[in-house]
Amino acid sequence: MTATAAADLAARGLAVFPLPPGGRRPAGPWRTRCLTDPERVRELWHDGDNIGVGCRASRVVGLDLDVEDDGQAVLADLAARLHQPWPDTLTVATPSGGRHLYFAAPDGSTIGSFSGNRSPLGPGIDVRGPGLRSGGYLIGPGSVVGGIPYAIVRDEPVRPLPRWIADRLQRHPGRKTA
Repeated sequence: MTATAAADLAARGLAVFPLPPGGRRPAGPWRTRCLTDPERVRELWHDGDNIGVGCRASRVVGLDLDVEDDGQAVLADLAARLHQPWPDTLTVATPSGGRHLYFAAPDGSTIGSFSGNRSPLGPGIDVRGPGLRSGGYLIGPGSVVGGIPYAIVRDEPVRPLPRWIADRLQRHPGRKTA
């Protein structure tokens, strides 16, 4: 089943790599194992492997809206204060009840990854970006952790990162550019 989900993500233009079954962390180097050809994914994938999505290889920025710090409310409040619409894009529910929002990275930008309360978007919003050298990754839909799947809840195309978000991520002085 995860082979089909991984091939579907590749068909959407996302670069995927296998994660251990039930796991969130790569078993070894992953950046050179990203696949974008759905047929190649079907050919090489082991059913049961979880799915990693390489942000640099995919040219995407992922916003990880945590439940604990209510990242959805933080982003909604920021959007409202700036008079911006909620960004509609491919959205994935995580096992903890959070959300991953996938966005196409702006051309020529360097957006790194931020965790914890270091995100320029606010608490509860982790960022996984393409970075300068290697980039971060997201756990893809179809993966299962703790018996609970990552599942697409808004089946939209991956939309461009809204300018109001990109501006905050690019001008942050302490940004990590891995």
